[in-house]
Formats: sequence, structure tokens, C-alpha cells
Amino acid sequence: MKTETDVVIVGTGAAGLFCALNLPRDTRIIMLTKSDLESSDSFLAQGGISVLRDEEDYDSFFEDTMRAGHYENRRESVDLMIRGSRDVIDKLVGYGVEFEHRTKDGLTETAGKEVAVGGGTEIAGKEAAVAGRTEAAGDASAGGGTGIAGARASSEEFLYTREGAHSKPRILYHKDITGKEITSRLLEQVKRLENVTLYEYTAMTDIIVENGVCVGILAEHTKGGMQGETDSEAAALREHPEEDGILQGEDACREREKAEAPGEDACRKQIEIRAGYTIFATGGIGGQYTHSTNFPHLTGDAIEISKKHGIRLEHLDYVQFHPTTLYSKKPGRRFLISESVRGEGAVLYNKKKERFVDELLPRDVVAAAIREQMEKDGTDFVYLSMEHIEKEKILRHFPNIYQRCLEEGYDVLKECIPVVPAQHYFMGGVWVDSDSRTSMPHLFAVGETSCNGVHGANRLASNSLLESLMFAKRAAMKIREEMEGRRRDDSDGI
Repeated sequence: MKTETDVVIVGTGAAGLFCALNLPRDTRIIMLTKSDLESSDSFLAQGGISVLRDEEDYDSFFEDTMRAGHYENRRESVDLMIRGSRDVIDKLVGYGVEFEHRTKDGLTETAGKEVAVGGGTEIAGKEAAVAGRTEAAGDASAGGGTGIAGARASSEEFLYTREGAHSKPRILYHKDITGKEITSRLLEQVKRLENVTLYEYTAMTDIIVENGVCVGILAEHTKGGMQGETDSEAAALREHPEEDGILQGEDACREREKAEAPGEDACRKQIEIRAGYTIFATGGIGGQYTHSTNFPHLTGDAIEISKKHGIRLEHLDYVQFHPTTLYSKKPGRRFLISESVRGEGAVLYNKKKERFVDELLPRDVVAAAIREQMEKDGTDFVYLSMEHIEKEKILRHFPNIYQRCLEEGYDVLKECIPVVPAQHYFMGGVWVDSDSRTSMPHLFAVGETSCNGVHGANRLASNSLLESLMFAKRAAMKIREEMEGRRRDDSDGI
């Protein structure tokens, strides 16, 4: 099969979707994903999304990001991300994303319910109180805050939480499923666009290069249901497994067969997609690890293809391990225990139920401390205790984590849970500039597969969604600019 389009986006996570939404509506776009539309790591993000609360927060936000990245970050990229964060949040709210917020009456609205905001609980061994880790916009340091959904802006304020290595609360969240809330809303918006065609179970196998310029991709159909049927969390994320207008599995094959000569099997043939611009949004590399929080079909496809074509790569050894995933002897993807749990007061214990690390240090530091403690104790895990977090806060802020732990036999309201580090995030990737352009003309990269230098050697908690969206938007703006420039040149030449 051969087809042509203006832009092809490989990946349907938050970065790919946001990029599509920021391109002109008269731009023909094809998006494809190796699995189903909801099996992207963007759906799995639990903690939240960082945002600049006000100008007084800029210096500390910048320093927190640089310190976590061991000062190997690109300063320009960090600045662009932070200064563009409020616009990203405004766009998300405009798309219907709901973040936790407080009304004038001091109530927190969650999934249609209102519960009183409780006071903090003193954390054993810490100077800070839980109340100091979660704040509402409009407090002395917040500068007034931003309201939700326009009409309610005057009566409601965002709630912010804090995670490891953040010097203050600046993270917006939706319970403990922030990634699902954001990405599902973006997907809803993209599905409404008449200029976008979505292909599920379609894997990129190579790019098409002519005279040193990327002019599209080669792809092939993959068998449906790759691993989703065995992943309970992934299944829960797929609320609508079949949607009108989406080319899924064999349906996509049948559509492709219409363009083929009689008797040809399109499902076994290579798909050639010619495009003016190609965007890698293929996610991380967790599928290459035995223990990872990533979906197993995310195996760094864009990285391997880039190596083949001499496209510049950067920091391929910068891989982050999340300190706290639920320990299990079962094979498969590891369930993440969000860093915001520790941000709200959870503590780590060794086998003697003694604390051994400051839980709010950067991820790489905490992960290393856990591994060292496991070696000392001769154990395969350490313990995480939520005893210092109020019951109501656990049930309101972390309902998904609470339920999953119950399914695994642990009641976090009554006992500690075993946790262990696991591969989580890839800071390196395909090198891109501040507009997400790779070293090959007409080829862009966004999201985890790219390396724009924001994260340095270690990612600061909750910066990933913000970075992905911010630089996806910049990619779209640059493509828009170049397309408009070519149109002006063409009209001048007439």
C-alpha cells in the first residue's frame, strides 16, 4: 500500500496527540501506533504535571530541574519548558482536562464529590508536615491561581502537590491517574478532527530518505492485542475498546486492501506513507528491560531506525529507575507507586521498620539508597508506609493505587507494602533542537523518544508530561511556520 499525507506522527501518546492538535486543521495527518490507542505510557502517568505557579516560583523551579538533572540539562530547554507551562495547562483545561481544585468554601471537588480539605499530619522524623506538601493556589506563594473551565474560574482554585526534589508544591494532578485524564481528553479531541486518520496495530519499520531528507515512513500491520489482554491495568484504561472512525487491527487491514490489486494481502505487505513531515513520538525503551513500568511493546524503535540512518542521538545511557514499584514475583510490567505518595508523607523502611533515606531526594538518589539497603538487609525489597497520610487523603488522592494494592493482597491503610526500583524513563534519545527538529531535515521527535536536554542526567518528578507537551507544541508551530513559508514562496513564484 502507498499513501501520501502532509504529516505522519508515529505514536499516539500525549506528545503525538498534542502535536496533532496544534497543527493547522487543513493539514492532512496520519497517526499510527504499534498497539491500541490507549496502550501508551502517557496513560499510565500517576503523579501529575509540573507548572510555574508564578514568577516568584521561576528560580526555584529552574534550580530544582537543574539539580535533579545533575546540571547536565540544556538551560535554554529548561527555560522554554518552565515559561511555557502555564499556556500548556490553559490548553489542557480548554480540552476538558480536570485537575483537583478547591472551591471558595474550602472544599475539594473530586469526581463529582466534595470533601473537606483536612489539616496536615506531622511526619515522623521530618520537619515538614503533610499540610505543607499540598497547597492550594491563592495561598501567599501562589499569586492567585488559575480557575477551572472558564465559568468556574472565579470560585475555584487549583490544588498543588509536591514530589521528590521539588522545593515546593507546584504539581497539578487528577487523583492518581493524571496521565489517563490528560491523554484520554487529548485523544477525544483528536478523534473529532476530520483531518486526522488513526491506525492501530501498525508498526513503523523504517523511514524513507531521499537526498538526505526524510520523506515518510515504512510500516506494517501487527497482530492485535499484543499484550493488553494480559495487563489488567491496561485493560482498565481502555474504556472504549472499539470506536467509530478508528482503523483497528483487521479493520485497518481491510481498508488498506481496498487500495491493493485483487489477491494481494495488504496485511503482510509493507505500507509506504509519504509525508512532508515525519514526527517520532514512539515513547520509551522499557520493553527492553525485564522489570519496567513501561508497556512491553515500547522498545525504542525510533532509536534503532535513527542509528541506521546516522541521525544524531544523545545520552543513550541516561536511563531512570523509579524508586518505588510494587514488588511482585509475577512476570510483566511493574505497577508504579507514584512519587506523590512520598510527597504527601509516605516513608521508606528497611526490614527492621527503620527509615534509611530522605524520601524527597531526587529519584536516582532514592533508588540507589533502596538498592544499597536491600543489599544490607539481604532482601528483594524495602517497605513503603502510608501511616502518616490521612485515610481520607489516601482514598481521595490515590484511589487507583489503593485498589491495586488490595488486589495484590495489601491494605495500605493497615500495613506497609513491599517496593523495589524498576526501569521507568529514558532521558536520552534522538537529539532535537529547541523546536524538536532532529539532525535530518523534515524529521522531528517529541516525547520520551527525543532528547531536548530538559531532563539532563535524571528527570525531575512530573516534568515529563509538561516537557512532552511543550516541545510537541513547538514542533507543530515550527512545521506550521515552514509550511506557511513554502506556500508564500509558491504564491510569489506564480
